[in-house]
Amino acid sequence: MAATTHTVTNQAPPLVGYDVFTADRALVEAVDRHLDPALLDEARSDLSGFGRGAGSAQVQEWGFQANENPPKLRTHDRYGNRVDEVEFHPAWHRLLGKGVAAGLTAAWVRPGGHVRRAAAFVVWSQVEAGNGCPLSMTHAAVPALRTDPALAAEWEPRLTSLIYDRDLRPAAQKAGVLFGMGMTEKQGGSDVRANTTEARPLAEDGTYALRGHKWFCSAPMSDGFLVLAQAPGGLTCLLVPRVLEDGTRNVFMIQRLKDKLGNRSNASSEVEFDGTWARRVGEEGRGVRTIIEMVAATRLDCVLGSTALMRQALVQAIHHCTYREAFGGRLVDKPLMRNVLADLALESEAATTLALRLAAAYDDGSEQERAFLRLAVPAAKYWVTKRCTPVVAEASECLGGNGYVEESGMPRLLRESPLNSIWEGAGNVQTLDVLRALQREPGSLDAFLKEVGRARGADHRLDGAIKDLLTELADLEGIEARARRLVERMALVLQGSLLVRYAPAEVADAFCASRLGGDWGTAFGTLPHTLDLATVVERARPVV
Repeated sequence: MAATTHTVTNQAPPLVGYDVFTADRALVEAVDRHLDPALLDEARSDLSGFGRGAGSAQVQEWGFQANENPPKLRTHDRYGNRVDEVEFHPAWHRLLGKGVAAGLTAAWVRPGGHVRRAAAFVVWSQVEAGNGCPLSMTHAAVPALRTDPALAAEWEPRLTSLIYDRDLRPAAQKAGVLFGMGMTEKQGGSDVRANTTEARPLAEDGTYALRGHKWFCSAPMSDGFLVLAQAPGGLTCLLVPRVLEDGTRNVFMIQRLKDKLGNRSNASSEVEFDGTWARRVGEEGRGVRTIIEMVAATRLDCVLGSTALMRQALVQAIHHCTYREAFGGRLVDKPLMRNVLADLALESEAATTLALRLAAAYDDGSEQERAFLRLAVPAAKYWVTKRCTPVVAEASECLGGNGYVEESGMPRLLRESPLNSIWEGAGNVQTLDVLRALQREPGSLDAFLKEVGRARGADHRLDGAIKDLLTELADLEGIEARARRLVERMALVLQGSLLVRYAPAEVADAFCASRLGGDWGTAFGTLPHTLDLATVVERARPVV
């Protein structure tokens, strides 16, 4: 029966039925900039098709369903046998299957793979962020396994497959596999050298029996895991298969799933090892060095994930304000709201431009680019992930009370927003990692400054910020206590340099004036009113 008291008006239509990729001008331009021209037509076609899927009503509904029906742990079967299985809603499997098929685990084996994957990861994470964890872990396991050519030859084709095979059976019988990771323990947390899990050598060379626990084990339904444990020669990286070659289940006791703030669709677990079979990856006693390439890759994915969350929050805010009218006109045309939206758009574009630059450095693979990544990845991981929560919170406020209601999707984005800052090393871990690189790998600073210096002379505010940064870097007194301030400045200067070179003048001008020139308040919406903010907002607006 139709209501007779009023007709619903002045509400924005759902943001569906659009191409998430092509609607993001900054992302499209970054792909065009960093990919070999010979790859562009194919990449644009693939990404646009993926973007249309991500923007469809059906796929967006899967995202809601996966979060409304979180995974369930089943430790035993009906007969009392230990099975340690995690059950997911069908929507989760559909999303994960689409991600695998789109090459989100295959970057290492195709030309321009990292840029193409990074763009696709940003697109897909706007639909549902939880399935990004197993996609990220599987992608990141490849460089760690490459420390052992025999292991890499066996596992890499499965990890980079475009086929999602969800059944638990021996990896050799599967067309594609997923990987997880277990590093932290109760007593150590980020200090993984304090781990107590024991790896006892077995008769077969390179194999061990594990005994101990992992306080956080990502993606426990995966086919294999890279873990750290104490072998006779010290902390060592090991591969733990979920199912052994003879078809029996490895000892992998899932004690419970974590009840998390956000990321509800994804299973994070506590696991116990008791005689668990494992195979060594790399040398004994060099576990951190072996697994560090995996950590670096997942840190970049944290940057990409936060970039995606900020972009989705921004487009929801702009979309709402484009259709919503108040006080005699559209919200998007109101000077004060336009200032807020433009400020948020600057954060989104700066994150996107930086994230794709890092992905391009992975594709390049030269010594210079590897040195650049050594500093740029932890600096970007620190800063971009830190910006995510305030951006999403402000964007939610643009929708008013509607943004506080679950149906809008904004609360899910807000719950998700702190995650990437915490995972793969929280803020202090990232800043200390930057200090370690500065002290031990001087070539990384040279590469970083060379990249930043490519924009020198183009904007006086950027030039001043670079000069101030060099002054800070020259003074090592009390550097640990001011490490966050230093790393923040490094990230902002890098973002400013990239935007001055690649973004439209209106975007670069606003970023440099506010983030580098100091003409900015302490909340969003405090940009200088003399800037061309309408152009900044229009550039970020999704075209449906």
